[in-house]
Amino acid sequence: MQYRKLGRTGLDVSLICLGTMTWGQQNTEAEGHAQMDYALDHGVNFFDTAELYSIPPMAETTGSTERIIGNWFKARKNRDKVILATKVVGRTDMHWFRDNGSGAELNRANIEEAVNKSLKRLQTDYIDLYQLHWPDRAMPWGSNPTVFKWEKGPENPIEEILAVLQDLVQAGKIRHVGLSNESAWGTMTFLHHAETRGLPRVQSVQNAYNLLNRTYEVALAEITMREEVGLLAYSPLAQGYLTGKYLNGARPAGARTTLFNRGQRYEKPGADTAIEKYVALARELGLDPAALAIAFVNSRPFVTSNIIGATSLEQLKTDIGAVDVAITPEIEERINAIHQLHSNPCP
Repeated sequence: MQYRKLGRTGLDVSLICLGTMTWGQQNTEAEGHAQMDYALDHGVNFFDTAELYSIPPMAETTGSTERIIGNWFKARKNRDKVILATKVVGRTDMHWFRDNGSGAELNRANIEEAVNKSLKRLQTDYIDLYQLHWPDRAMPWGSNPTVFKWEKGPENPIEEILAVLQDLVQAGKIRHVGLSNESAWGTMTFLHHAETRGLPRVQSVQNAYNLLNRTYEVALAEITMREEVGLLAYSPLAQGYLTGKYLNGARPAGARTTLFNRGQRYEKPGADTAIEKYVALARELGLDPAALAIAFVNSRPFVTSNIIGATSLEQLKTDIGAVDVAITPEIEERINAIHQLHSNPCP
């Protein structure tokens, strides 16, 4: 396993981060525990979850993934072996997160209630990286769209959000702060208020990044390199579409899109053509298409950690094993040639 610095925290996190959002629906608690055991045994020291999980979000399963992780910590007594990241939901009309039954937003009452509930479910007294799952303000879907549409709506000021997080850091409940589904403007605004007001500095941005969506490179990658706010890349396999298993309308039994019909982000015009090209390249190189897609994300200098999600141990082994796949300059050139013709069909 390789390790990279998490922002300016001094923490060394594994290049592969264990994503957990299927635990509680697609995966049982026992399967989640088996995945954590395997990942930790193979050098993965970074786990990512959220109060929202498991996916798809619903009142009955909210927090189920955090509870599964908490039970694992209690059984294994190994909390100190894991750098743990979780998230608070952004502004939403989903009404089941808060005790008063209202929709959530990123104000003091909501954030404090969320972090206290997460700590209880996770059976820990601190969270290493506490992330804002999505912004409090109105945002175009995808955070970094290829077609921009201006939206306005209610929002809490970023400096006020950071002030709440500062209090949680001082209380010892969270150690560091991160963003998710955030834009370049949002990231720099958080950094500005941190610097000018002495508030917590964001250490990471968790955004979608994969062969079908490289929009992070347009503006955020330079911020990562200059400001040391690393990318935690989610959906490196584009929800499994880059394995090729959904090509030509296929719907394998037990697969996420088959079960939940939530893959529209990766079914946009031009997506299938791009997927076919990347799958064909992988096979020509003698690689599993999943390994090629994950290895590409691993190879980017602005990626701090690559969040993989698996519903079986076999998938997990392939995903973790991709750390041994090298993206040579020749392979990168061929990937970029496909990207030039089929750029970002799925932002």
